[in-house]
Amino acid sequence: MRPPSIQLFEKVFFAGFVIGLINLVLSWDQVNAMVADPRLQEAGVANGILIFGVVMGVVIPLLLWYFIARRASNVAKWIFVVLTAIGVFGFVSSLADPAMPKNAMLIGSAVSTALNVFAAWLLFKPDAKAWLDSRGAAGTTDPTTFE
Repeated sequence: MRPPSIQLFEKVFFAGFVIGLINLVLSWDQVNAMVADPRLQEAGVANGILIFGVVMGVVIPLLLWYFIARRASNVAKWIFVVLTAIGVFGFVSSLADPAMPKNAMLIGSAVSTALNVFAAWLLFKPDAKAWLDSRGAAGTTDPTTFE
């Protein structure tokens, strides 16, 4: 069975992920405005960049979740930690940018960032660290849940 820290990691991770998706929906007009940049339109890559960005913003976190929480991958753990650190830096940088709107999206971003930091912290708790170091072999497996 996966340790409590990994189980909590999943819950916190998905809470942050869902808040991030809600934030994306709320900021869709701003995203479209950035993609409407005439230089991108002239190059013919605006729609491709938007689609690629949204797909990668969904696929990469889900892959990281899977490899951390289900496959006990230390590599995925460190990728998640680095991406979380970059996200914290980006959030702090956006606070200093006068062009960034200070509204509900900022609050959503703050909550999502805080949840990602908490999720990353959970991966360093002793039970999670032992489980990840053992590549998921530590502890007993419950055959009814395949965990």
